Amino acid sequence: MPSVDSAGDRRPRQLHPLLWVTSSYFVMAAVGMTLGSSSNTMLLNLGATAKQAAIYASLITAWYSLKPLWAPVLEMFRTKKFFVLVTQLGCAAGFVGAALALSPEGSRWSFLGLLAAMGLLGATMDIATDGVYVTTLGPREQARYTGFQSMSWQLGALFAVGPLVSVTGLLRSAGYDYASAWRRVYLGLALVIVLVALHHAWALPAGSRAASAPTSLGDAARTFGDAIRSLFAKRGIWAMLAFAFLYRTSQGFLDKIGQSFMIDAPARGGLGLDNTVYGLLSGTVGIAGVIVGSLLGGFAVARFGLKRSLFWLCVALNLPNALYLWLAVARPGDPWLIGAAVTFEKFWFGVGSVGHMIYLMQQLAPGRYQTAHYAFATALLSLCYTFTGILSGAIQDRLGYAPFFVFVMIATLPSFLVTLAAPFHVATGEGG
Repeated sequence: MPSVDSAGDRRPRQLHPLLWVTSSYFVMAAVGMTLGSSSNTMLLNLGATAKQAAIYASLITAWYSLKPLWAPVLEMFRTKKFFVLVTQLGCAAGFVGAALALSPEGSRWSFLGLLAAMGLLGATMDIATDGVYVTTLGPREQARYTGFQSMSWQLGALFAVGPLVSVTGLLRSAGYDYASAWRRVYLGLALVIVLVALHHAWALPAGSRAASAPTSLGDAARTFGDAIRSLFAKRGIWAMLAFAFLYRTSQGFLDKIGQSFMIDAPARGGLGLDNTVYGLLSGTVGIAGVIVGSLLGGFAVARFGLKRSLFWLCVALNLPNALYLWLAVARPGDPWLIGAAVTFEKFWFGVGSVGHMIYLMQQLAPGRYQTAHYAFATALLSLCYTFTGILSGAIQDRLGYAPFFVFVMIATLPSFLVTLAAPFHVATGEGG
């Protein structure tokens, strides 16, 4: 999820925040989840193996783990609104190009190259959008609209992994091949992004330059270096960084292969769901489970404090992964039973993932460079997903689905170890 760190005083603006907060975070998630999640399904539909799909989809979004490297440079040029608009229009053009590259005459590498370029644009869009949010709204308004921000991001994710995937299944049922179905979905998504960009040309505030904004590349490098030095000077930093990177290790392994398992042919050990059913399960009941679980996890932390809750949040995050092992062994044919199992797992994922976000905000990020340090920590999470996503394809290819899910259960151990070792040096005033 995007960060909501506070920054500075309230800035003057003309339009109500809901006119741009909702749309900007919706399109941010729609682009990111289409590239990082739906692309895995698309590659499987086009004949890639689970190994190939996991590797390609992970590499496409590797840019998201490198965002802190060029974030300071954006402060030097134009406005944050300018970068939001440029990256949104660039992503729309990229999806049009990807749709054209899906023709029989198109090149696979041109297609994958376009998706990777959109990964860079999408990561930059994240930086600029968060920049508009934290420099336009004061601390009180950030807190007031954070619920709408989170809801809009989740709706964008639902749109990408639910309706878009289901439409390809419906088009397939109507007689189109998968390449034609995904081509039409990409063109439709490009149109949605263009419409949102046109709305933002009117509604989005310009955002203001941070007080510590660099004025040259050398200044940006010095600021980045100072932020890194201050990060590693923190007490217990190595344990905190290990927590940032390893807390969701098992989910990183499960992320791509869990999708492949759902739609892969039964002859290869998968459940054989078509895109329509898979999109319905993952994009509606699955996302709903995450949202409700996140709310419950947040309530638990508010009620008992993070220090007392963190271990149990780790349990909630990891143990329901065993449901995928059960699905691989039992092979139920009822999609509703499959959906119930996935929703249950996603619900507890929502509960457990709250612990990761709040720990990074409360223990790792505080200090002079709070926004930069939080961005660095979330980049480590993206790096974990890239690393585990690439490895997951190779491991599943060698083991098969059921043994792979046994491996996923073993991969929960790093999460428990870093949770038990996580230091609490910053007083938060919580019950814990």
